[in-house]
Amino acid sequence: MSQHPDRAKQLAQNLVELLSTYEEELMALERDTPVLGQLRRAVGMAIAEACYVISDPSQSTEAWAPPADGATRRPG
Repeated sequence: MSQHPDRAKQLAQNLVELLSTYEEELMALERDTPVLGQLRRAVGMAIAEACYVISDPSQSTEAWAPPADGATRRPG
């Protein structure tokens, strides 16, 4: 993505706009159902992580994909 910084910024902005609507709705729902706070925080973290990965010029797009050997999967 370092070759296309403007495209990376646009993707990050699109992702933030999409996930932000869910986060806002979860904030409203959290008032009545506090357990949804964990889900809201997870969506917030996903927004932050995705924006970082997409906009970080030091990472290549290959770094975004999980290992082909399945090493990140839990056994069982």
